[in-house]
Amino acid sequence: MRIDVHDLRVAYDGRTVVSGLDLIASSGEITGLVGPNGSGKSTVLRTVYRHLRPAAGRVLLDGTDIATLPPAEAARHIAALPQERGSEFELTVREIVAMGRTPYKRAFAGENGADRDIAERALQQVGLAGHGSRRFSALSGGERQRALLARAFAQDTDVLVLDEPTNHLDVRHQVELLSLLRAQGRTTLISLHDLNAAASVCDRLHVLHDGAVVASGTPSEVLTPALLAEVFGVRAAVVEHPLTGDPLIAFDHRSAVSAAPAPR
Repeated sequence: MRIDVHDLRVAYDGRTVVSGLDLIASSGEITGLVGPNGSGKSTVLRTVYRHLRPAAGRVLLDGTDIATLPPAEAARHIAALPQERGSEFELTVREIVAMGRTPYKRAFAGENGADRDIAERALQQVGLAGHGSRRFSALSGGERQRALLARAFAQDTDVLVLDEPTNHLDVRHQVELLSLLRAQGRTTLISLHDLNAAASVCDRLHVLHDGAVVASGTPSEVLTPALLAEVFGVRAAVVEHPLTGDPLIAFDHRSAVSAAPAPR
């Protein structure tokens, strides 16, 4: 399924955070949102998974405005991993993951064998097989992250919306997660701070600055030294990764440049 965001404007606390924003996430592809802190990435994602209501504009799922969908139907199509994640749940890991099956159940219906199988498979996918009986609150930050990702997988949706999913993960689990997302083949809209990770996993990137998209295209088209200087205020060289051929950004950690207003 394809996501189209048209002329989006989102405001809260009396401030416009996103204005006039357009982007697409093509069916079956991984689409990344990158940009400095405060550029509007999380706001866009929260609007796509309906945590925020736009002041103007529309989010379309295969041409249907998601605002018109009943909550359960929307949840059968879009699963989210937000940045705001509770850490004091007094539930087991397996109970957390099983929550992903809620959109498919009638009120007060219990889980069935298929639900249990899906939850167990999701735990295996994120490397938490055998951890189902542990308390969620007792997990490390990285383990919590993987458990919540398993919940999103168990939701078995067409679209994944992931806000900084590699936060708290060590290098091995970051690599495993990004490889797993590739293997999923689902339409994925993801925000990432790590530009090299974004270059390696994303089919398309949208660069945000001050609540607007200032560049869109493949990682090779978008991640140029000029854009990195203008938007992120850093000096960098972009070379070919010796193992994968993806763009590889080498940052100059000894100096920075002043970020100019990004092109509109």
